[in-house]
Amino acid sequence: MARRNKLRKFNELLSFTNVYENYDPTNPRLMANETTEVDLKGKWRAEHFKNDNPLILELACGRGEYTLALGEANPENNYLGLDVKGARIWQGATRATAQNLNNVAFLRTRIEQIGLFFDENEVDEIWITFPDPFLKDSKENRRLTSPPFLDRYKPILKNGGIINLKTDDPTLYGFSQETLAACDFLDVIYDRDDIYSQPLDFPELEYKTYYEKMHLEKGRKIKFMQAKLKK
Repeated sequence: MARRNKLRKFNELLSFTNVYENYDPTNPRLMANETTEVDLKGKWRAEHFKNDNPLILELACGRGEYTLALGEANPENNYLGLDVKGARIWQGATRATAQNLNNVAFLRTRIEQIGLFFDENEVDEIWITFPDPFLKDSKENRRLTSPPFLDRYKPILKNGGIINLKTDDPTLYGFSQETLAACDFLDVIYDRDDIYSQPLDFPELEYKTYYEKMHLEKGRKIKFMQAKLKK
């Protein structure tokens, strides 16, 4: 039953107008459906969103809860959630369609390939919300705040572009403090190890994903960092 449901969701994704997919990580083709290849690199605003509003990404967006919350609260911005799991993206895309959130779309691809689908200086802001912390030392380069990933974000971010990290994991948080501070093209502009211990400084921090609610129920502290691309 679970497999049939997953296949049904994959088939439905092909008809969604707010989903784009890269099926083969060895081939940088971007598909709007199973047969229509598109090239949106440098053109996301003009050709998908039909405006010139800021473009904001959520990496490893899962079910798209944060992408949806941001899009609903900020209709003046364009939001694009990225994840490799089609069944998760199906949930976000379905909700975005039901809520008529035309400023929200989804891209199914590996984050390692982000440079294939975005042009230089195309992205205004990046959100990394409760990503897999990859706790084994041997996998630290898979963490989304590791130097190889930061190097991937640099070309696509505008001057002064922001990277946001929200996590419950102390290992990823400490690691990110080190990598962001050591990065010569970023300035850390905000760092808080327990955001709910005092009034929130940003309204965007109020949004809670399924996983964040679970972490809070277990008494875990939520950490948040911002880094800004140097001009």
